[in-house]
Amino acid sequence: MSNAIHTLSPSTNKPIFTHPGTTASQARQLAQNAHHAFETYKHTPLSTRKAIITKALSLIDANKDTLSAELTAQMGRPIAYSEKEINTMRMRAEYLLSIADDSLAAIPGQPESGFRRFVKKEPVGVTFVSGAWNYPYLITINALVPALLAGNAVLLRPSPQTPLVGERLVEYFVQAGLPKDVLQVVHVGSLDVLDEVVRIPEIKMVSFTGSTKGGLRVREATAGRVVGVNLELGGNDSAYVRSDADVPYVAAQIVDGAVFNSGQSCCSIERVYVHADVHDRFVEEVQKELSTYKLGDPTDKSTTTGPVISAQAVKNISAHVADALAKGAIDATPANATFTTLPAEGNYIAPKLLTNVNHEMLTMREETFGPVIPVMKVASDEEAVKLMNDSDYGLTASVWTKDIAKGEELISKIEAGTVYINRCDYPSPDLAWIGWKNSGLGCTLGPQGFDAFYKLKSYHIKEQQA
Repeated sequence: MSNAIHTLSPSTNKPIFTHPGTTASQARQLAQNAHHAFETYKHTPLSTRKAIITKALSLIDANKDTLSAELTAQMGRPIAYSEKEINTMRMRAEYLLSIADDSLAAIPGQPESGFRRFVKKEPVGVTFVSGAWNYPYLITINALVPALLAGNAVLLRPSPQTPLVGERLVEYFVQAGLPKDVLQVVHVGSLDVLDEVVRIPEIKMVSFTGSTKGGLRVREATAGRVVGVNLELGGNDSAYVRSDADVPYVAAQIVDGAVFNSGQSCCSIERVYVHADVHDRFVEEVQKELSTYKLGDPTDKSTTTGPVISAQAVKNISAHVADALAKGAIDATPANATFTTLPAEGNYIAPKLLTNVNHEMLTMREETFGPVIPVMKVASDEEAVKLMNDSDYGLTASVWTKDIAKGEELISKIEAGTVYINRCDYPSPDLAWIGWKNSGLGCTLGPQGFDAFYKLKSYHIKEQQA
């Protein structure tokens, strides 16, 4: 497998970035440089680190029009939404900045006469952060900001599909005053080279966001070392619409949760269970909502749904749809000209509404990562919860109901790291973002957002000799 980076725009399949790839030997040198930088940077006061990051965020904000256009070119999201990722990234970073002092403060021990006893939080060293392409700024900032605030040096591996994100972040953080080699880009296209990189001795912590398959490979590659690993992986997230739900409202929210970003989100809705009493009405409302969506050129501000990331993604999504139809699913997608007339170039695939689905179908068992809405009829709350838990994944799940007390009872039984009532597809910066089952290991965001990026050191100080 070549290590070179050849980024094609999903909307044109034309090249927009090339790089020979960072070799394992070059990565080792970068890691050594990072370690030397870390030895000084770890002594930088937290107030100085915060000031640098705040300035970097301002530089990013000042250039967000350019960054948004680059983001649309690299991963195909409609331009109308790309700037929102930049804005949300800043809000997440500001939250992390606001809790940094408390999160990194020493922990006092119990009082003991003649002693001072406490636990300090020390930076781990060189951190390797491997991001994903579907929300590259948001995903990267989840790890980058706490890593730098905690006093670590960072080797940043942007996704080969969004390599400019890594380049820009380094550019603006350096402009903001981050010392040389504290943050460096590592462009890796080969998984074999990635295996070698995460084994580099100077790297003391690995933060990886991507597929479950990729995360398991990272764990295997680091298994011979005592090194921290944080994994944010895939999902096959579920939603349950109870019989008392506000059906038009819920239909609009679920379509958005399933189709936004062309369904390319680890926490997008990929399975919908609907109580039999409202099933048919729900399907009708979903059809109405889907008819308002426009698939097309992502540079057009009226476009709601752009291409998926690659030609291979089109094949994978189409295979899931074909598998469902072959096993008895019904294509209930509304007739819509904007879905049937696809652009001649690019990786476009129309959103699909499937009914009469079951758990024998791939789209109900695996991560489709595309704009597909499979709807399954259920007879009761109990059946819905049982089916929602019948999955190897556990990132998010949602229940839609007017009976909040009943909704809380149901979500308490669901096996997922984040559960919602009357909401979906939304990571809150002040709550832990964590995957259960095959959806992850460790967490980002929330009060524990810094935990992976420091190690504990206990101090016992006898203040006077007997």
